[in-house]
Amino acid sequence: MKKDIAVFKRVYAEGSIIIWGSAGLIEGVKAKPAKVFPDERGRLGEILRCDDEFYEKFGQIYFTTTYPGVVKAWHWHKIQTDNFYVAKGTIKVALYDTREGSKTKGSVNQIYMSEHTPAVLRIPPGICHGWMCIGTDEAYIINLTTEAYNYSAPDEHRIHPHDNEIPYDWMRKDG
Repeated sequence: MKKDIAVFKRVYAEGSIIIWGSAGLIEGVKAKPAKVFPDERGRLGEILRCDDEFYEKFGQIYFTTTYPGVVKAWHWHKIQTDNFYVAKGTIKVALYDTREGSKTKGSVNQIYMSEHTPAVLRIPPGICHGWMCIGTDEAYIINLTTEAYNYSAPDEHRIHPHDNEIPYDWMRKDG
């Protein structure tokens, strides 16, 4: 049985950041361009500062990589807020709001993130999320979380990347 797939429109734009969505920007999701300071020696980029509106608290910082064409999805957290930054490569991030009582429950958002458009994406607890590496090279994603990973009781809840009720399709849209 084929599931219905959300139709997107632009729901948020700031600089080179564009978030597409089925109804609107998911409640609590935020994005901001990273500040980049270039000079003749190279670049310095600020990802997240303690005086940023995004900042809640420090849990840990980790990196993960994804090979071209691979989908890493879906999962969500009960407690943790994620702050994604793509250091290298290009990914397509998808978000789905399953939170009871949320004004945006059932909404889907999609954002493209890459080294060419440095940005931070804030994903609050309860939002199912994942990404697909859509570039030709391995993508490097840095996550600045509000909670340290608990090895004995992880705040990590998973849903199959393709076989689910989420109205999203990871396939490339040609045209």
